[in-house]
Amino acid sequence: MSQPTPPMPLDIRFMNTVSALLALVFVAMALTVAASWASRQPAFNLQAIRVGGDLSHNNALTLRANVASKLAGNFLTADLQAVRATFEAIPWVRRAVVQREFPNRLKVVLHEHKAVAYWGAQGDARLVNNFGEVFEANPGDLENEELPLLSGPSGQALRVLQAYQTLAPLFEEMDVVLEQLQLSAQGGWRVQLDTGAVIELGHGSLAEVQARTRRFVDTAVQVSSRFGRDVESADLRYASGYALKLRGVTTIDLDEADKQKKKR
Repeated sequence: MSQPTPPMPLDIRFMNTVSALLALVFVAMALTVAASWASRQPAFNLQAIRVGGDLSHNNALTLRANVASKLAGNFLTADLQAVRATFEAIPWVRRAVVQREFPNRLKVVLHEHKAVAYWGAQGDARLVNNFGEVFEANPGDLENEELPLLSGPSGQALRVLQAYQTLAPLFEEMDVVLEQLQLSAQGGWRVQLDTGAVIELGHGSLAEVQARTRRFVDTAVQVSSRFGRDVESADLRYASGYALKLRGVTTIDLDEADKQKKKR
């Protein structure tokens, strides 16, 4: 019968542990020295920044020239997050993806804002992109300057954009364009059309506002055609109907108008 292996003496185990730790420390120091040496080699100096992606409002050559002077370090030590932040601080740039390309280049892929509306007061330099994010840029750089004007409380741009995307097609059925959509601090919605007509849509969820607008669109054209007048304003903040003002008409009694039409 074999004898059990005697336990290793405590001093031997201690020496083995110390030796392992010293070896790890040595390896770490060697790696640090190697990295420090490599970071100082000219071969790893940044030689180029390759910029691609969406460049509709920016020029790659100009971007490289503007950003290169702000870069610190080389291929190994450059802070990619800092490089990304530098590119994203440039007007029209929404997101930048930065990668290293061995041995001495950086690759940057840009994603630009897609402006779909103005935001805030008229003449403001802020825009809204297709994600409902507000950003600042020169409106003169827009390819299409005929964008709607949206406004509302801070942080509500996405909500207002979604409301616009829901309501605009309804007004198109009246052959008019929704030019301005405003959400007040109290939660009320107001529309201005390209004809100059102002329409109060009232409070409530988007579904409720959409239902009131649907009812208005389905009947307003008939009323306007009956009197031969364009809509000047409307108030949809009623439970069972809406108030309508036509240009050049002070008041309209629709019931009386129906009676007169029947007599004819």
